[in-house]
Amino acid sequence: MKLEQNRKLMNERIGVDTSFDVGFRSITILDHEINLYYVTGLCDSALIAQILRQLNDLDDQKEGKDEASKYIHDELVHQQVDVVESIDKCITQVLSGLIVIFVEGDAKAYIIDVRSYPGRSPKEPDTEKVIRGSRDGYTENIIENTALTRRRIRDERLRLEIMQIGERSKTDICVSYIQDIADPGLVKLLKEEIKNISTDGLSMADKSVEEFLVKQGYNPFPLVRYTERPDVAASHLFEGHVLIMVDTSPSMIITPTTYFHHVQHAEEYREAPMIGTFVRWIRFFGIFASLFLLPLWTLFVIEPELLPDNLAFIGPNEESTIPIVVQLLLADLGLEMLRIAAIHTPTPLATAMGLIAAVLIGQIAIDVGMFVPEVILYIAVSAIGSYSTPSYELSVANKLVRVVLLLITAIFGLPGFVVGVTAYILFLARTNSLNIPYLWPFIPFNAKALMGILVRLSVPLAKIRPSIVHPQNNRRKG
Repeated sequence: MKLEQNRKLMNERIGVDTSFDVGFRSITILDHEINLYYVTGLCDSALIAQILRQLNDLDDQKEGKDEASKYIHDELVHQQVDVVESIDKCITQVLSGLIVIFVEGDAKAYIIDVRSYPGRSPKEPDTEKVIRGSRDGYTENIIENTALTRRRIRDERLRLEIMQIGERSKTDICVSYIQDIADPGLVKLLKEEIKNISTDGLSMADKSVEEFLVKQGYNPFPLVRYTERPDVAASHLFEGHVLIMVDTSPSMIITPTTYFHHVQHAEEYREAPMIGTFVRWIRFFGIFASLFLLPLWTLFVIEPELLPDNLAFIGPNEESTIPIVVQLLLADLGLEMLRIAAIHTPTPLATAMGLIAAVLIGQIAIDVGMFVPEVILYIAVSAIGSYSTPSYELSVANKLVRVVLLLITAIFGLPGFVVGVTAYILFLARTNSLNIPYLWPFIPFNAKALMGILVRLSVPLAKIRPSIVHPQNNRRKG
């Protein structure tokens, strides 16, 4: 295709004369016209200036006018120069932050990676803090994220396959796995599912990709795990999991995952095995309390005869005109509103909002007789249990289950509580994530794997990879 036709297509499709951030330069080198296209906000201006300087120097250094394309390709001092023949790929690459060079009389274009995405530097993620450990975390830049992963896995078998999804957004998505460990069937399934995504764009990045992959529907429980820590991501890659990185998101999608993947935290592996096990059990207790404490207490309030005499103090010690279940629902709703408000509250006002919440929901609500003191106590313990859940998505799902259990317990008493808990377990047992049983290793039962969840094993003893991910190599080296 002639240079003039290329220029016309590029001008029409990426709006060279309309969009102010689309750059265009036309220069003459070795009697050949050369056109350069780039997006100013996504490129490193210093690299573009250097490339232009190199091209201009060719006029003084070379004499073969007929070999202009060869000189341009060979003399560009850059680590990555690709040759393409598709105008569609040229447009996609320009809009991704690369520079495209067309040479008069040449049917090919030259793509040079000069990307310099705006963004923040790696820092420890707020939701996965540890007392000791690395302080770097993934960012919104997919190039930085792959580098952070490579830094921890210097294995020639680590694969980072990138593709672009979205008819309009052309979002970069990277599938990451270790070739001789990960299940080839899982890798193939994920790549096919990603390639089959048909949408204008992935504005919500990783969350949009997740919903296309796992077909979650109205299931509230998380079917993939998210992490912003490179060490956690590397640990899962060594186990045989497959990671999905989406550009513009600092959260990596870990697949496949079970319920018990969402109740573990990096802090447990930064402490001695015994301390890690103790912390894990405390966390399990918190998750249990966030789910069952309020329904259980409601059950004992409604049917106090279920309590032995020495535990009779568990019920409310004061009378109230508002039913206990209504108080619990109001307090739980108020706490959830505070959580939402905290997300949207500017940092300078956060302390003031906390004081207002403590006064209104705490002391004043009790003084006016709206709540009995026990309601505030149990709501607070339940909330602490929710905040101790490592996975934010799981904690929100557990809140929804807690409200449902609370309502059916208040309506039907002991039969309602038993049926509700049974239905909850059966629902989880029937759930699958990418054909993986959600309650593994509890259902189906695997004693060794379950012991590894209940007890934090020391690294030298953890020699077997989880069988649920179907690794090609079951044993770790060493």
